[in-house]
Amino acid sequence: MDRTENGGMPLNAILDQFLEAKRRTAMLVAALGMVCLIAVVDWRVQPYISIGFLYLIPILLVSGFLPRLQIIFAGLVCAVLQEAFAFLPESERVIRLVFSSIGFVATGLFVSELLRNRERILSHASELERSIRLRQEAEGQFQLLVDTSPAAIVTLGAKGEILVANEAARRLLATTDSPLEGQPISSYLPTLHTAIGSQSAQVFRASLQCRGQRGNGESFLAGVWFSTYSTITGPRLTAIIADLSDDLVAGTTSSLDYTLRNTHILMSGMAHEVRNVCSAMQVIHKNLGREPELARSEDFRALDSLIQSLDKISSQEVRNPSSANLSMIRLSDVLDELRVLVDNVYSDSGITVQWSLADALPLVRADRFGLVQVFLNLASNSKRAMQSTSKKELWVAAERETDTVVIRFADSGTGIASPEKLFRPFQPGTGVTGLGLYVSRTIMRSFGGDLICEATDEGACFAVVLPTAPAENTGHV
Repeated sequence: MDRTENGGMPLNAILDQFLEAKRRTAMLVAALGMVCLIAVVDWRVQPYISIGFLYLIPILLVSGFLPRLQIIFAGLVCAVLQEAFAFLPESERVIRLVFSSIGFVATGLFVSELLRNRERILSHASELERSIRLRQEAEGQFQLLVDTSPAAIVTLGAKGEILVANEAARRLLATTDSPLEGQPISSYLPTLHTAIGSQSAQVFRASLQCRGQRGNGESFLAGVWFSTYSTITGPRLTAIIADLSDDLVAGTTSSLDYTLRNTHILMSGMAHEVRNVCSAMQVIHKNLGREPELARSEDFRALDSLIQSLDKISSQEVRNPSSANLSMIRLSDVLDELRVLVDNVYSDSGITVQWSLADALPLVRADRFGLVQVFLNLASNSKRAMQSTSKKELWVAAERETDTVVIRFADSGTGIASPEKLFRPFQPGTGVTGLGLYVSRTIMRSFGGDLICEATDEGACFAVVLPTAPAENTGHV
């Protein structure tokens, strides 16, 4: 029953207390009646004959619920009644009274302690049974969690044998119906066998990436999170294993694609600059061709051929990379990832980073990896610009403006000496506003956005502009 009364006490508890009080009252009344009956009978029988030993019966009845002082009082009362109605010789009355009092009181206290100990034992047994049930329930829930976990979980013994393995571990490691239990982990993950074999009394909690091997000999990249512990039968190791092969392939492919995209940007930029140089060389060559003697020179004509060839090689103009790999991304997730990266990079530099990110930023269409690289490049430029300044602060703000989202990186660095030379590839200088900004702006323009340098009274401020996703694409991703 869940209903409660009197300050929240359950009704069944109130009922139990009522029944217990009623039972005690009945037993107390019965004991008093028995005492009176024994006293009357003892008074009516012949002299020198006593039935006072029967007072033990009511004392035994009340010993189960009366306090110790009340049991002592009841024993003394029974001893007095026995002596009063027994009509035994008076010369031994004191001795009889002392011994009968001791007997009645000791019997009542002994029975009282027996019953109290029994109640303690029953209560302890009930609590122990409840603890066992709770432990079994917790173990059942934990076993259910392990069995239904999508991650492979194994427990290893002291010799590296597999003691426990869930269904995900069987699917990951074993390609046959043979159980994993009892097999050595060295057949599948040799590194884990080394970890359990080298364990001392120290407890280890670590993660690693290593090569794994399935039952059919197929290799895969395993991500392992494990911990060791000691038992009375020896060391144990529990590990969570995940197959990272797909992440490795995807990461390698993305890295290769991004490297190719950046290489295309760099080569296009170089070709653009070389073409500018070729144009200047052609003007100079044309001017020199007005000299008759020089115009008839074979070397001069060969130089014209070289200029024409170099101009053809550099004829590729800078083009934006393909946008075929763009997808809808949640900008807040990218900024959360950036915050972790920037906070780790700036942790030992003495630079204070202040974040001001608007709530509920819309989805944008971009390449996640490329966007992170642009943000990191701007953060790195700000870090270099603040190396020699006393004030070291970086502000990162993101807000929505009409149909775009603007992410600003403003620092308290040395500023920009020649803003007109920004975003030019292969320009001479210290590298603060060199090739990185050119590549970053080209990447942003490939997303349909832009990278802008905004005027500021202190340091530098770069604004990353991204168009918001169309309305039909603003659902969950």
